[in-house]
Amino acid sequence: MRISNGARNDCLFCQIVAGTVPSTKVYADQRVVAFEDIHPAAPVHVLLVPRKHIASVADLEPADEQLVGEMVWRAKLIAAERGVAEDGYRLVFNVRKHGGQVIDHLHLHLLGGKRLGSMT
Repeated sequence: MRISNGARNDCLFCQIVAGTVPSTKVYADQRVVAFEDIHPAAPVHVLLVPRKHIASVADLEPADEQLVGEMVWRAKLIAAERGVAEDGYRLVFNVRKHGGQVIDHLHLHLLGGKRLGSMT
């Protein structure tokens, strides 16, 4: 079932964006919401999601290009606010099941605050 802006009642992140499920919000504007991950993999672990329901990177359309840029830009600013920008941080989009995506709503992980292992 859909709610406003294409959001889905059965989507956890849509519910967080709508405020019907509690979260520790870090940032919110008209297009992007950022909140603390409830199962952090690093001292700083923030999720950035669009208010618009998009299932994954694989479902992006040309009109979403600016939105993804806004998510990455906001992650950069949050990293600076959280004090992890100078030492470094990781930004991750998991795409679909085999890519490790658990919630079917586009989201960007911002991880930092410790030395993160190599991805190779």
